[in-house]
Amino acid sequence: MKAKNLTKAAFLEKIVDFETNPNEWKFLGARPAIIDFYASWCGPCKMLAPILDEIAGEYEGQVDVYKVNVEEEEILASLFGIRGVPSILFIPMTGNPQMSQGALSKNSLNEAIKTILLNQ
Repeated sequence: MKAKNLTKAAFLEKIVDFETNPNEWKFLGARPAIIDFYASWCGPCKMLAPILDEIAGEYEGQVDVYKVNVEEEEILASLFGIRGVPSILFIPMTGNPQMSQGALSKNSLNEAIKTILLNQ
C-alpha cells in the first residue's frame, strides 16, 4: 500500500468540497486521513515518502494516506497556506484538521496518528 496522489478534483470528492462550502470544513472521507504536501525537488520530502508508504500499509483500512504535489496543485497549497514542504495535514473524522511543518520521524507520525486521528 502506498500514499495516493491527490488532485484538486479528487480532493473535492474525498476530502472537502471547498468550492461548494468555502466557509465550512466538512470532511467527506470514510476514514481519518493524512495529506503530505510535497515538492519533487525537496530532499526531506523524498526521505519522508517511503515512511508514509509504510504508514499507509500499516494503517490500511484505518487511515487514508494522500500526497499533494504543491507545484502541480497550487490551489490546494494556497488553500492551506503551504509555505514550506513537507507539510503534513492530519484530518480526524470530527473536528478541524491539524498541520505539521517539516519531515516527521516514523515514531512522530505514529504518535500523531494515534492521538489526533485514532484517539488512542
